[in-house]
Amino acid sequence: MNQRKFGSIISYIQMFLGVIISLIYTPYMINKLGQSEYGLYNTVASTISMMSILSLGFNSSYIRYYSRYKEENDTESIWKLNGLFILIFTIIGFVALACGIYISRHLEIVFKSGLTDDEYTLAQNLLVLLTINLAVSFPMSVFGDIISAHEQFIFLKLLGVVKTVCSPLLTIPLLFAGFRSIAIVASTMALSLFTDIVYLIFVIGYLKEKFVFRDLSKKLFKEIFVYTSFIAVNMVVDQINWNIDKILLARFKGTVAVAVYSIGYTLNNYYSMISTAISGVFTPLVHKIVNETYCDLKAQKKRLTDLFVRVGRIQLFILALIASGLIFFGKPFVRFWAGEGYQEAYYVVLLLALPATIPLIQNVGIEIQRAENKHKFRSIVYLIMALLNLGVSVVFCQWWGAVGSALGTAISLVVANGFIMNWYYQKACNIDVVEFWKNVLNVAKGFIVPILFGIYILLFVQFDSFLKLIGWIVGYSFVYCISIWVLSMNSYEKNLVVRPVEQIAEKIHKKLF
Repeated sequence: MNQRKFGSIISYIQMFLGVIISLIYTPYMINKLGQSEYGLYNTVASTISMMSILSLGFNSSYIRYYSRYKEENDTESIWKLNGLFILIFTIIGFVALACGIYISRHLEIVFKSGLTDDEYTLAQNLLVLLTINLAVSFPMSVFGDIISAHEQFIFLKLLGVVKTVCSPLLTIPLLFAGFRSIAIVASTMALSLFTDIVYLIFVIGYLKEKFVFRDLSKKLFKEIFVYTSFIAVNMVVDQINWNIDKILLARFKGTVAVAVYSIGYTLNNYYSMISTAISGVFTPLVHKIVNETYCDLKAQKKRLTDLFVRVGRIQLFILALIASGLIFFGKPFVRFWAGEGYQEAYYVVLLLALPATIPLIQNVGIEIQRAENKHKFRSIVYLIMALLNLGVSVVFCQWWGAVGSALGTAISLVVANGFIMNWYYQKACNIDVVEFWKNVLNVAKGFIVPILFGIYILLFVQFDSFLKLIGWIVGYSFVYCISIWVLSMNSYEKNLVVRPVEQIAEKIHKKLF
């Protein structure tokens, strides 16, 4: 089993563990922190996340230039590329440190009013600690990029699993001992430092990569800067769409509204993780296809479209199960999981997750644009829509609180991703989008039976216990999987499920007999 396929499997294992652990851990964290501190922590975390745009998208360009030099067998240029990226991200780290310390001394930028003296001090401490963590993570992120460029996905994803499992194991005892949100930040910093050191050892010790800092090319830096400038715009857009809502709510409605929004946002994150877990391992393959077929655009279009369709269908099978489950079971789930006071989070997650389904099943298209150096248009469109989202959300969040903020994001997602980007994929990106939607919509016939079953549950079943809810979710999932298997999946997709099971069965049989 190759690195890409096994990496995808481990990604889903990590994602599954992360979701299960978080579903168990989050209610405990809310209980220990309380609604106000939970909202405060999420606001501070979103503020730090906003500063990630300082990377200017340079991470996304490493694989592009590594692939180019690898194709040319130019090891010296790869080493210089490594040195250049370490230098760039070290400078960015110092800039992030300065920005974070400044914000910690001027919290009125984020919180208009309403914080007690203790909350103000806590917010300052959290900001400083998370800023230090972010500043260190910038130069260390280069080692992760190098590992990904080498397609060492098994190592990369296994370490991710370790980090996912260890995070609550560190945090829960600290919360139990009364350290509250500081405990979450402390465990985050410890795990980040651990993984960074392991990445460094792997890159230098196993991959034998070197870092050359002499004779660095100014021309290369300018080329990378131009290439990444529009990726940086995308990062600004993502931050506006996914993090600015919390900051607006903190400013206009207070930390309690942030807490409600954060529950819906957290559930939406689980939804997004399912898509990115698989699409991320195809990044090197996309660049490889584009580099190998740049002289034969017809062959390139076929290979890219096949990949686009294949990955998109698999993502849809999984996302449609989660999306329909959110619709039919989301309201009682939020009530049992988060507790009273978070009912609006159900509408928040629907408004964030459902419109995001289209871009999530087309995630590979983002890397295709970057590989073809055609991501400028997407950046401009997304920036315009993000600014409109910001303007609308400022008004909506004051009218309808957390739901209003989510509604602004939903509108921008539908317009930008649902309509404009699909038109652009067809016209400019050497992808047959019509063929993509023919194949994807062909899946829909498998949704009819589970949707009818879900409507029956919604109308006639009362959930008076969490155990009863889980039972119906399992039953619905079983009906969905059978329907999809019989009516939607082709032989290739069925083989993706059957073949690993057969391989495991063969190994067990050999060991036993």
